[in-house]
Amino acid sequence: MNIEIILVDDDQALRRATRQTLELAGYVVSDFAAAQQALTQLSRESEAVVVTDIRMAGMDGLELFARLRSLDPDLPVLLITGHGDVDMAVKALHDGAYDFIAKPFPADRLVQSVARAAEKRRLVMENRRLREAATTTPDDLPLIGQTPAMEHLRQTLRQIADTDVDVLIAGETGSGKEVVATLLHRWSRRSKGNFVALNCGALPETVIESELFGHEPGAFTGAQKKRVGRIEHASGGTLFLDEIESMPLPTQVKMLRVLEMREVSPLGTNDIRPVDLRVVAAAKLDLGNPAERGEFREDLYYRLNVVTVSIPPLRERRADIPVLFAHFAARAAERFRRDIPAITNDVHRHLESHDWPGNVRELSHYAERVVLGITPPPKPSSGSPTAGLSLPEQMERHEAELIRAALRENSGDVRSTLEALGIPRKTFYDKLQRHGINRAEYQ
Repeated sequence: MNIEIILVDDDQALRRATRQTLELAGYVVSDFAAAQQALTQLSRESEAVVVTDIRMAGMDGLELFARLRSLDPDLPVLLITGHGDVDMAVKALHDGAYDFIAKPFPADRLVQSVARAAEKRRLVMENRRLREAATTTPDDLPLIGQTPAMEHLRQTLRQIADTDVDVLIAGETGSGKEVVATLLHRWSRRSKGNFVALNCGALPETVIESELFGHEPGAFTGAQKKRVGRIEHASGGTLFLDEIESMPLPTQVKMLRVLEMREVSPLGTNDIRPVDLRVVAAAKLDLGNPAERGEFREDLYYRLNVVTVSIPPLRERRADIPVLFAHFAARAAERFRRDIPAITNDVHRHLESHDWPGNVRELSHYAERVVLGITPPPKPSSGSPTAGLSLPEQMERHEAELIRAALRENSGDVRSTLEALGIPRKTFYDKLQRHGINRAEYQ
């Protein structure tokens, strides 16, 4: 977020010098000779900090501060004072002014105060946006996010939902594969049928066939009554097989026949029962890669792979993290009967810099801890994150982190970031491309 500095001073020479000081520090500055002019440019939604002289013709700085306070009490206002105005400035400070700076002042005194005020305004606006997102995001809103990757994913699901083709969902742990499968069912003509989910990695080999295919009484020791399997129960609806890469090899053979013939034979009987179902399978491995596929049958993979839908990991759609966090925080606050907390600097930095290997599930749990007030500031890892990497790889990673840190510190501003890094503009953009860094995420 880029914070704009609104500078108000009727002394043209001083205004020009102050503007130059702030611009050299990397800020975008709009200056005004009269308070009334500045007032028309400000609102509750302004991502701005106001720097104003006190003594001015017409509306003075104190009256401007009072008007701005009624407009938005959280808008930071810095007062520039002469020696005779210090008492008035102190009173304004008690009334909510952010700071006052007595003339003559060193440039770094102004820049430091503006920097703190800009950070405060950024957090205020961030919290407002998160609260707004929390109140306008319904619990059942599918696949929250407005990044191009999520827009494309939703569009793809809309296109294939009602086609009845089998679908293979690829995505890392916690990325939302069951959410995608649920949407494919909800948006299809099968929505009135059952949505039956089975995690293939959660059941032992001795149980999974009975769960999938069902059994008749006496089919095996302990089978005292008939059980309808998940496949038959999903007839007319959708069968979701999560972590299908964990399915035992003998079960894969039987599952291949179900997919090819659309029929099932429960354990303990020779009866063949037709089933009308769509199969949606999910894997956290790349089943198209023989090295990752392992013992998973190639013919079953190709039978499932009519359409493959890939869910992007959270680290590749970082712009969606704030609204997702707001959604999860609102849900957690309702669940735990707590107020939605304000976002602190530590929380904001964690949301912005963490790679989220657990994806959306990890973010959801983090939001719950924040609501409960039990999340400590992130601590540096005791182990080396570059262990096992070659020296060039370590240097590349370190360079990327330095660039990201400079972008964060300068809110994505190119000029300020270039000054901090001390590199030419072309080199900077070449490095952004090489490291896959999106500057817009830091603005």
